[in-house]
Amino acid sequence: MILERQLVFSDPIYGYVRVENGFIKRLINSKFFQRLRRIKQLSGVTMVFHTAEHSRFSHSLGAYEIARRFLDIPDLKSGFSKREKELFLASALLHDIGHGPYSHAFEKVFNTNHESIGAYIITNDKEIRSILDDIDSEFANDVSSIILKKGKFPLIEQLISSQVDVDRLDYLIRDSYHTGVPYGRVDIDKITRSINIVDSKIVFKESALNTLESFFFNRYHMYWQVYYHPVGRAYEFNLEMIYRRISDLIKEGYNFSNNINFLIRVMENPYDLDAYLAIDDYYINGLINSFLYSKDEILKNLSCDFLNRKIWGYVDLDKKDLIDEIKSNFKNNEINYYCGITAVRQSIYQHSLYDTDRELFIFDDKNIVKLSEKSEIIKNLINKPNKTDDKLFYRKQNHE
Repeated sequence: MILERQLVFSDPIYGYVRVENGFIKRLINSKFFQRLRRIKQLSGVTMVFHTAEHSRFSHSLGAYEIARRFLDIPDLKSGFSKREKELFLASALLHDIGHGPYSHAFEKVFNTNHESIGAYIITNDKEIRSILDDIDSEFANDVSSIILKKGKFPLIEQLISSQVDVDRLDYLIRDSYHTGVPYGRVDIDKITRSINIVDSKIVFKESALNTLESFFFNRYHMYWQVYYHPVGRAYEFNLEMIYRRISDLIKEGYNFSNNINFLIRVMENPYDLDAYLAIDDYYINGLINSFLYSKDEILKNLSCDFLNRKIWGYVDLDKKDLIDEIKSNFKNNEINYYCGITAVRQSIYQHSLYDTDRELFIFDDKNIVKLSEKSEIIKNLINKPNKTDDKLFYRKQNHE
């Protein structure tokens, strides 16, 4: 009898990512999943933390590996059927498959949603659909429903997307490693050992209370110190303005000297899978590089700033007189592209967001109680709100 060889990926976080299921191997080798190699995980953050060059591909493998390890948790190992285990692994692997180039900047301008597109890819891409149909005819639809959080598999949905899930656990650890900062360090083994399943709900042993508190503080600091770094936001805002200028020029019937047909097709219909497959960071970078020679001065200037790290300046919104002065220096046809406001929001513990599916529970061998009631630290944070919003006015600078 010839045993199928286990596939392993060397990984700086887990040592190895181990792939034992044949259909997972096939999903990894699919063209849409391989496309994730060509999309950076952290987009504009790389302009601040120069080693943050990892991809959505490596993060997706990491989320899968945490899911695989979660299946050794006794309550999941015995409580999940074989099919549910496969659903969990497939959903963890494919949860980011719908991301566009440079991720969130693309979604904001072109009004797309990576989860909706990802669910559509899972059910409509012939290659992925064929792989999942080999399990059963409803498997792709069920993975899609988990990605969209439709409630058919509530426990798996919690494990994929909640306050503490395989997605967040991996990206905090991985992003912390690649940016070289300490904020995202998580005791993932402690968290894993503390998980129990009670009444189809994830609960954590009381012994993990301090670890969970640390997780939320670390996540909060990762957002404000890394993900929302003002320089990274400036770079992404610059990219948003490039997308906006392209979109407006297309509407005006501008004659581009290079072929932007794939981008036009995705703008018109983000569910055009052939075009969406072709759109990645490489494609966008190539377009922006070609725009350095554009006859449109605004697009040319925006592209020059983006490719050459000419970071835009920023001021607080309360400096109204300064903002008015900055705006007055731009021409009427420039002001919609050379300046604007960005806003981000993040709190330490999202106890009310999306209601009960965001609340965590602690099990002390007698009772199940909310984390916000058990932890004095979390309770105080809820009663005394921490920093949640940050709005900045960004503008193109003269770098000559």
